[in-house]
Amino acid sequence: MRIVSFGFQTWGRKTLQALIDSEHEVVLAVTHPASEDSYKGIWSDSVEELAREHGIPVQLAERADAETIDLVKRAEPDVIVVNSWYTWMPPELYTMPTHGTLNLHDSLLPKFTGFSPVLWALISGASEFGLTVHRMDEQLDTGDILVQHSLPIGPRATGTELVLAGMELIPGAVHEALEALASGTAQWRPQDKAARTYFHKRSDRDSRLDWAWSAVDLERFVRALSAPYPRAFSHYRGERIEVLAAEVSAARYGGTPGRVIVQENGGVVVCGPEAHRGDNHGLLITRVSTADGTEHSGAEFFRRGGYLTDTPE
Repeated sequence: MRIVSFGFQTWGRKTLQALIDSEHEVVLAVTHPASEDSYKGIWSDSVEELAREHGIPVQLAERADAETIDLVKRAEPDVIVVNSWYTWMPPELYTMPTHGTLNLHDSLLPKFTGFSPVLWALISGASEFGLTVHRMDEQLDTGDILVQHSLPIGPRATGTELVLAGMELIPGAVHEALEALASGTAQWRPQDKAARTYFHKRSDRDSRLDWAWSAVDLERFVRALSAPYPRAFSHYRGERIEVLAAEVSAARYGGTPGRVIVQENGGVVVCGPEAHRGDNHGLLITRVSTADGTEHSGAEFFRRGGYLTDTPE
């Protein structure tokens, strides 16, 4: 089969490598220009460089414009394979090949369609996540499923660890999907649209700790937002701080959400629903970073007690 690859950064590069390693011919690689997005630095492996190393023609484009569509048409692909292409693809493009367009999405569809699915899966308390190869259609991440593989979410896993583990599913899933298409044995499974969940793009506001959440949810939130992603944050004595590591307290605490009580290794934050009843575990923050990048132990940093707040106060 003749394949056109659309992809960017490490996800796109791993997918292109899997396509190169297959018995099929990659006739064109389309990727975005190099990104200056600093927080994704560890994911910024170049698709362009890999393609050129293997003599594959490359098209750099911010979006699927008329020039790109024309190049794909002239490449006469049997299938387009997409992973981490960040702009809209028109129907005239994704329906062009004989086998249509396969998109790789790092969740167990129909759950966690949309953006940052691995982080949202961990934040939400899901027990597993995975990778889905599905046929692209007119909506986002809603097409029929061809291949799906899952992995468990461990009790101490970070968001970064899960992202890396999910990437290791790419080669096997790509090879399985291509073999099914080439052999004519592909079995497409429609998604249950009623079970679909959609998550929006994450912004700075989405990393703010909400002290109305339970300690269990907050501890998981801190683990999800591991480097290089924007870390979980709050404000303490007028300064924005990032929470790098935390645990669920052994004891239960009551009072006002956000109140730091100097207990259990130097400081437990009262949190959770109906905190005034005193039935909740607290969040024991063990490591923080201040605005200048200096890291501190929670015991040292919170020795004076006080409050963690949504805004500087």
